[in-house]
Amino acid sequence: MTQDTVTTTEENATPAPAKKANRLVLTGKVISDKMNKTIVVEVEYLKKHSLYRKSIRRHKHFKAHDEENACKVGDTVRIEESRPISKEKHWRLLEIVQKGVQI
Repeated sequence: MTQDTVTTTEENATPAPAKKANRLVLTGKVISDKMNKTIVVEVEYLKKHSLYRKSIRRHKHFKAHDEENACKVGDTVRIEESRPISKEKHWRLLEIVQKGVQI
C-alpha cells in the first residue's frame, strides 16, 4: 500500500481581510465650527405622529471630528460613526457634499 502525500493549503493560504463594521452614515448641515477640529452637524429627519399620522420634522445634533478644519457653517456634509474620540464626539467627517453660501 502506498502513502499519498496530502498537500496542506495552510502554507499557501492568505489571511482573510478584516471585516469592516457596518457604520452608520448620515448627511446634515454644519451649524457650528467654533471648536478646534470639531464641527456640530444638524441632521433632519421626518417622523410620523403616532395618533394623527402627520409627518413631523425632527432634528438632532452630532459632534464630528474634522481633522483639517475644512468645514464652515452652512456646509452640507456626510459623517460616519467611529470609535469615541472624546466625551461627546463619536462621529467623523467623511466628505463635504456641498459648500454653503457665506454672507
